[in-house]
Amino acid sequence: MSRADEIFIAMCRDILDNGTSTEGQKVRPHWEDGTPAYTIKKFGVVNRYDLGEEFPIITLRRTALKSATDEMLWIWQRKSNNIHDLHSHIWDSWADGDGSIGKAYGYQLAVRHEYPEGWFDQVDRVIYDLKNNPFSRRIMTNMYVHQDLHAMNLYPCAYSMTFNVTQKKGDDRLTLNAILNQRSQDVLAANNWNVVQYAVLVYMLAQVCGMRPGELVHVIADAHIYDRHVPFIRELISRTPYPAPKFTLNPDVHDFYKFTRDDVSLDNYRFGPQIENIPIAI
Repeated sequence: MSRADEIFIAMCRDILDNGTSTEGQKVRPHWEDGTPAYTIKKFGVVNRYDLGEEFPIITLRRTALKSATDEMLWIWQRKSNNIHDLHSHIWDSWADGDGSIGKAYGYQLAVRHEYPEGWFDQVDRVIYDLKNNPFSRRIMTNMYVHQDLHAMNLYPCAYSMTFNVTQKKGDDRLTLNAILNQRSQDVLAANNWNVVQYAVLVYMLAQVCGMRPGELVHVIADAHIYDRHVPFIRELISRTPYPAPKFTLNPDVHDFYKFTRDDVSLDNYRFGPQIENIPIAI
């Protein structure tokens, strides 16, 4: 089985066996019928993925690589907060009549700040530092901006990336590692989706900066399984996984702003049947 499957199965079993329930507590999320959406949760889940070893996409069911990449590029490359710039309908429930999700996600990455070297938004600053100051311990982004929370239709879940560069002994190229910080995660709906997105981001940034992709560390403060998702999760982790597929990123692209969803592909991606009609808490 793929390493991503191993990690996902172990995490889900740990949540189900050792997690705590929010049933009966005051919770914000609810189902479409108005019923409170309770969870079984674990605090402080940390998963590590070695991108040099294999691409971290699960095979228990299909994760849509191109759609996940498109949403990541919507935030990080197009720096958009409008669903009309996105090919999927993931954010429809949080958009207003104009399609805006407020001052969230891509909006925050597009805000420019003054530095001694000039004016940068957060993404351009990361790329500048990776190319010019790769061993800096200050290469990071943050989308959880308190003064703008009131203007966000949903507070950012995956809110921060910290990049760290290492020089492996005997390697003439640097290695790009990253930590993804997430305050909250719906494990069934979003776990591997987010892992795939930010693995692709590390691959892309490594390529445009002349580095190798290294480790992606995923830190989740509140990793939860919703009450109505428990049967889906139990069935999912009972499946027999397949070996990890081979990931390919178009080697001809060396400008982050030139990447598209069509520049990523998988070879020999085998997976279990998709889970249909997953209820999503809002």
